[in-house]
Amino acid sequence: MTARPATVTRSAWHDVPRPQVRRFAAIALAEAPALAEEILREIRHEYPHLPVVLDESGEPMALVGIRRAIEVFVQHLENSDYSAGRPTVPPGVFQEFGRGEGLGGRSLDSLQAIYRMGVRLAWRCFADIGQRVEIPPPAMYELVDAGYEYLDGLVDQSVRGYAEAAARQAGERLRLQRRLMELLLAEHHRGDPADALTERAARIGWPLPEKVAVGVLLRPAREAVAPAVGQGVGQGVLLDMEYEQPRMVVPEPDAAGRPELLHRALTGWAGAIGPPVPLADAAKSLHWAEAAVRLMERRLLPAGEVLYCTEHTEALVLLQPEELLDDLALRCLAPLAHCGPTHGRRLAETLLAWLETRGGAPEVAARLGVHPQTVRYRLRQIRELWGAEIDDPDRRFELELVLRAQRLRGTLGGT
Repeated sequence: MTARPATVTRSAWHDVPRPQVRRFAAIALAEAPALAEEILREIRHEYPHLPVVLDESGEPMALVGIRRAIEVFVQHLENSDYSAGRPTVPPGVFQEFGRGEGLGGRSLDSLQAIYRMGVRLAWRCFADIGQRVEIPPPAMYELVDAGYEYLDGLVDQSVRGYAEAAARQAGERLRLQRRLMELLLAEHHRGDPADALTERAARIGWPLPEKVAVGVLLRPAREAVAPAVGQGVGQGVLLDMEYEQPRMVVPEPDAAGRPELLHRALTGWAGAIGPPVPLADAAKSLHWAEAAVRLMERRLLPAGEVLYCTEHTEALVLLQPEELLDDLALRCLAPLAHCGPTHGRRLAETLLAWLETRGGAPEVAARLGVHPQTVRYRLRQIRELWGAEIDDPDRRFELELVLRAQRLRGTLGGT
């Protein structure tokens, strides 16, 4: 079966005799400067607050752009290969317009409205010229469609410039934010950091809080998307993803709704948030968050979630000074050295239960899940091993300290 040839839509504009096309184009090009000024005048009337930017010659860039857009469009009318649906957009100027809107913090809505106004005014002029040189109405209608497609191209140029400006601003903000965080988290400040902090914070519009909490995050994957911590109640949270373990500064961490928002924003991430501290002590909060992350990596603190250091104070205090506690444990638990590993662990666990309950055999037995008589036997052995020192408050405190640390490490056990 033979396929039917595709139907070709003939261009009404191509049917216009070339002399008429050339007369139309000549008149339009001659009137382009005046038309551009009229369009700009109307734009300024409708949008009086629109900034006026001059080019190197001192001429308004908007006037240059409008005139150039008209000239390029009209020049296509003289091209024998012209297709009304495929006008070429002049690059540069309209992209710069979009860039200016982005850098000015404005949306593209007003710019697109301005472009549409320009097309309407240009069409009035072209319609008048078309009547003068007797261009058939179907060709002029086709010209209208081409004009609006041309407008789409101008908008695309502006959108591209707007996106470039937004990306540039985002990059600059990240750079300034990183510099602020570096100063904020520095342990040793040179000179007076207060003025420097105020200046850097002002450059990104970050109100200096009274208190902060610093977080350290563990990436769920190398290419993980950054958590959305800067929205809603979390607005103002500083995040630096450049570190292997990203850092986060949470202003006013006890503000209403802040913990819940952070929990939602950090879903899928793990890490630790340090204790709330005065702004000047942010490095201290970072220290504890880093310490907590190290313990998480060793499975000494819950992994796979973002935890708060204030909820794990005992572990952070007892597991951090390992060398000191290990040395203290050697001295305090020396009497257990000759008891054998298993029996020694049972005596240590009984001793800790006794120190924590401050009770007698029944209370300790209930805590350990053994018979009271077993506890009495072990307590007699403990008194024999430590003697009178077991009643010394300082020695009892040291014993409880090292035994709690061992329990946290998982090295204390066996009933």
